[in-house]
Amino acid sequence: MEFSSALLESAVNEFAKLPGIGKKTALRLVLHLLKEEEEEVQHFSDVMRRMRSEIKFCQRCHNVSDSDLCSICANTSRKQDIICVVESIRDVIALESTQQFNGTYHVVGGVISPLDGIGPSQLNIDTLIHRTQKEETAEVIFALSPTIQGDTTIYYIQKKLPAGIKVTTIARGIAFGGELEYADEMTLGRSLQNRLPVDRYVGNR
Repeated sequence: MEFSSALLESAVNEFAKLPGIGKKTALRLVLHLLKEEEEEVQHFSDVMRRMRSEIKFCQRCHNVSDSDLCSICANTSRKQDIICVVESIRDVIALESTQQFNGTYHVVGGVISPLDGIGPSQLNIDTLIHRTQKEETAEVIFALSPTIQGDTTIYYIQKKLPAGIKVTTIARGIAFGGELEYADEMTLGRSLQNRLPVDRYVGNR
């Protein structure tokens, strides 16, 4: 791809670094910005800068937040004694879109994968265990991707949880090896409603 402007090429290269954005899409986005009023482009730039410098992570669940506690953890109308364990912030957004869950979340930040050099200490597992020990947790729901690594993570965390907590996992309407965030809202909603005890799920695998 040839460019008549080094600045244009530089902008395209930066946009192309984003996930799922190729050079052609990046060029289309940059050309769109060139057509916009300068104040609109400045506003876009300011929003991106503020997002990167000012956004926080919830001290309780590690979800994105504008303050120390995210809006979900701070919402007293939600069931604060139910924790849904997910891999990423994208999974929180996917599950919230189903409007089938009224508890809280805990973003562990991935799954245990020794081949990739990811162990329990690289994930937000200790804070989850501490949270269940400190708070009056009634249920922990695992909503991790149905992979070998996801199952390993479920098994590891389950063994660390205090006794007396109900431990379940979402029903597997998602194909084994699939990514949670790519499941449709209806499938996710049914998976939440039809969740299974972890012992039964692990025993059938």
